[in-house]
Amino acid sequence: RELASNLMLSDEYIEQLVMFSSLHDIGKISIPDAILLKPGKLTEEEFEVMKTHTTRGLEIIDSLIKNHALGNLDHIEVLRNIVEGHHEFWDGSGYPHGLMGTKIPLEARIIAVADVYDALTGERPYKKRLSNETAFRIMVDMRGKKLDPQCLDAFIKNRIEVEKVRVRLTPDNAAT
Repeated sequence: RELASNLMLSDEYIEQLVMFSSLHDIGKISIPDAILLKPGKLTEEEFEVMKTHTTRGLEIIDSLIKNHALGNLDHIEVLRNIVEGHHEFWDGSGYPHGLMGTKIPLEARIIAVADVYDALTGERPYKKRLSNETAFRIMVDMRGKKLDPQCLDAFIKNRIEVEKVRVRLTPDNAAT
């Protein structure tokens, strides 16, 4: 919503973005549990497998679109862009295509910010969750490098709301 007026985003686009965002990691269903749930650092080979969740996710989405005649759904490209592009980074260092800056679809840049925050403040098999303060500090350091400055600024501007959502979505409601 914060970006909507500057970027002329419709209410319909925003609704689709919210609805489709939860599917960003759908490709992880194709990643072996030994990698997905590994409690330690991934090897280079394991990380290469993990990175395929974006392209495998797109394959899953495209299969659903084709097999269920969903191609005419409004904003279906938004879904495809989120799934495939949420690990593309502003500086071109991301994957799967190494896209840079505004070559990355806006919806993927928006979800990248939320995904980084979730990764930092969420518990993972290989790490404890970080405090909101630490997460925001790390993310500010990623501004203009990994994360789109405009998307991150909008996220930070709504920090109080973001933190409320984090508390609501934390399994034990013990946000740090």
